[in-house]
Amino acid sequence: MNKVELAAKVAEQFELSKRQAGMILDAVFGGIINVVKTGKEANMAGFGSFKLVQRKARSGVNPKTGERIHIPATQVPKFKPAKVFKETVK
Repeated sequence: MNKVELAAKVAEQFELSKRQAGMILDAVFGGIINVVKTGKEANMAGFGSFKLVQRKARSGVNPKTGERIHIPATQVPKFKPAKVFKETVK
């Protein structure tokens, strides 16, 4: 399911236009992104949490040349599903 399909479901469930539902989803996703990019954790009860985690520097291999390369440390977003979420989708 993509964002347009999700917006259509939200629109149907709450009797909104697809445009309104899309704007709501944009606001929700934007809010989560803004919280996470500041280094804080975004917790959605019953759904899960989003946060940044530090990925250590490591060495790798360029698949085209076979040359060893250095991959620098970076921060990446991580999602951890809530217990209820995991149990529901089992």
